[in-house]
This record gives sequence, structure tokens and C-alpha cells, in this order.
Amino acid sequence: MSTLEAKNLAKSYKGRKVVKDVSISVSSGQIVGLLGPNGAGKTTSFYMIVGLVPRDEGRIILDNQDISNMAMHSRARNGIGYLPQEASIFRRLSVEKNILAVLETRKELSKNDQQVALNDLLEEFNIEHIRKNLGASLSGGERRRVEIARALAAAPKFILLDEPFAGVDPISVIDIKKIIEHLRDRGLGVLITDHNVRETLDVCEFAYIVSQGELIASGEPAHILEDQMVKQVYLGEEFKL
Repeated sequence: MSTLEAKNLAKSYKGRKVVKDVSISVSSGQIVGLLGPNGAGKTTSFYMIVGLVPRDEGRIILDNQDISNMAMHSRARNGIGYLPQEASIFRRLSVEKNILAVLETRKELSKNDQQVALNDLLEEFNIEHIRKNLGASLSGGERRRVEIARALAAAPKFILLDEPFAGVDPISVIDIKKIIEHLRDRGLGVLITDHNVRETLDVCEFAYIVSQGELIASGEPAHILEDQMVKQVYLGEEFKL
């Protein structure tokens, strides 16, 4: 089993501390949410784990190895996949070439192995029928499937999802939830940050709530929903899944 941990993260901008002593953990086969009000520091915390934002204090640990000073691409090579909110596929490449572009970076795979892995991913994510389609022609739901297949082409241990439910229709939300559960069943650890708290808590097994840069609650969704501080600063009294 693999574990990704953030320990005592802190970050300041222009003298204002936006993240204060945030610690979270994700294990293989677990879906974890990182949630909180706008401006709470959750996105900054998430980006420090990804490697997009340098931390001021704290450590990022992957399987007992300190990766705090690793660049984002090095973290990716060590098993941390990242899916940004905005479209990240190559619009002028076909679906299969988008995925092959990642498979070709894996030097341990022969050309034949790359083709086998490509076909497996196309089948796994039900995108065989659009393999020749250009990235620019895909629907929102198709694009998300291709992006996740491409992220898995790098053989990550963890996948970090930034706003996976943003800007998608209700049918696609259901589809994305199923894909996230599939990633968990595949043995990956999944960390999600999203403004759509209802959908995120519905798919998570564990969640961390950040407010004013600090962790105010953590636990299973049922526990989070009953937490008085969470109700007071984030969810309100009437919120239900």
C-alpha cells in the first residue's frame, strides 16, 4: 500500500498566512476530499501537494520519501498524477495520440507494450469509438474520460483531481463519479478538491475541511455533516446529501 502525506503545510502571501499547519493523508484505494469555503486555503494546500505552488513550511511525503523539493514533473514520475480543472488534452491530436504521447515517455515499455497499454486504456474508459477523433471535437464528458485515461498512462499511484465536477452537466457528473470509484477500485489513491461539496462528499470516503487556512474538521462524510463548526462556517444547518 502507498501513502501520500502532507505534513504541517504553511503558505503566506504578502505577509498574510493563507495556509496554517495543514496536514492530510491519502492511501491506496481511498477517495479523499479537500473542501472548504472560497478563499479558505484549500486550493493553495492542494497546489502545494501537486507541486504547482512552493510551500513555506511543512513536508510532502510519498511512501516515506520526502518529495517536498521535487518539481511537479518529478513528482509525476514518482507516481503523483494530476488532472487540472481546465482542458489539458492536445486539441489538434487524436484521442489515441494524446494517450500515446504519455505512454511514449515510459522507457520501460516497448513499442508493442505501448500499443497494448493504449488499447487497454481505450477499452477501459469506453473511448475506443473516438480513438481517431481530434481533441477539439470531444464533448465535455468524453474529454474528461480521455484526460483520465491519459493520466493513467503514466502509471501513477495517486491521482489528484482539481474541480472534476466543474462545468459538466448532471449526466456527466454521474459518469465522473463512477470513474472516480473505478480509480479507487483500481487501487489508486484519489484526492479531490472541488467547489461542488455535495458531489464530492457523496463520492469520498474521508474528507478534510479547511477554513481560514486551517483544518477545522476531518473524517467520514457522515461525521463531517454533523460537525457544528463545519455547519457554522461552510455547510449551514439545512445541508444534506
